[in-house]
Amino acid sequence: MNGPTSMPDALGSPAPVLSFSPVVLPVPGRPVDLQARVSAPVTGTDLPVILFSHGQGPSNNLSSLNGYAPLADFWAAHGFVVIQPTHLSSRTLSHLHTDAAPGASLFWRSRAEDMTHILDRLDAIEATVPQLAGRVHHDKVAVAGHSMGGHTAELLLGARLTDPADAQEANLIEPRIKAGVLLAAPGRGGEALNGPWAANVPFFRTMDFSTMTTPTLVVAGDKDDSRHFTDMGPDWHADPYHLAPGPKALLTLFDAGHGLGGISGYDVAETTDENPERVAAVARLTSAYLRTRLDPADPAWQTAREALATDPDPLGRVESK
Repeated sequence: MNGPTSMPDALGSPAPVLSFSPVVLPVPGRPVDLQARVSAPVTGTDLPVILFSHGQGPSNNLSSLNGYAPLADFWAAHGFVVIQPTHLSSRTLSHLHTDAAPGASLFWRSRAEDMTHILDRLDAIEATVPQLAGRVHHDKVAVAGHSMGGHTAELLLGARLTDPADAQEANLIEPRIKAGVLLAAPGRGGEALNGPWAANVPFFRTMDFSTMTTPTLVVAGDKDDSRHFTDMGPDWHADPYHLAPGPKALLTLFDAGHGLGGISGYDVAETTDENPERVAAVARLTSAYLRTRLDPADPAWQTAREALATDPDPLGRVESK
């Protein structure tokens, strides 16, 4: 087996995982309660937190707290508390997606606000989930997101845009988030946003990455050609790395499409580039990056990078600035 799946194990042995859902958080003004899944190892203390923002896609349940098990399970087994909310844009809440609903249908602002609500209520979440009380490190928080969830993460990490509804700048940075992972996230707007679906995402047009200063790992597939949004090709998904200030890292996955091998769920038929090794590599490399970013004394990221660089048949490459 090639690639980072065979790298020296800098992450330690996986622990059994406890997964609890739904955690229900009433939010004033939100049309439905905010629901989330929380997954965590059954052992360990001072556990760092990953807030995960789901993408969209045609499946009914992957765009909810029930998706992305290949990543959530791995992250939790290797020492993270993973919190997965169901955003208002989820297909499971399609009854909310009317033209009259503020922010419909992708609810870009509400998505980011969901994560702030979760951090505001982290004590309550910790108390609700069995066996989790007293084990969470509230100052070690990261955000990750795939596709539209990557856009959510971009805003939380400091990127800005002009709200097309009122022409005001939206600054949704969450200072409690110390690091991020962007998985097949959208890139620049402006003239580059020239595909047939561009009219559906007017909030993409004014994306400004110059203010995205939080340390971030950008993960992009070199076959992820999002022609429905842009004719830039796969390079569009690397924009958050190239257009944002450092510190940033870019993981380019060879032959990977938008699903990055199938991260949105186990055996997902809609994955165009199904590759279990690639999914394992994404899980391991993102874990290693966040481990080191949230604890600089942890050598996991350096070990993972060295293993990838010396692999005779690597699944991708890493660069940084």
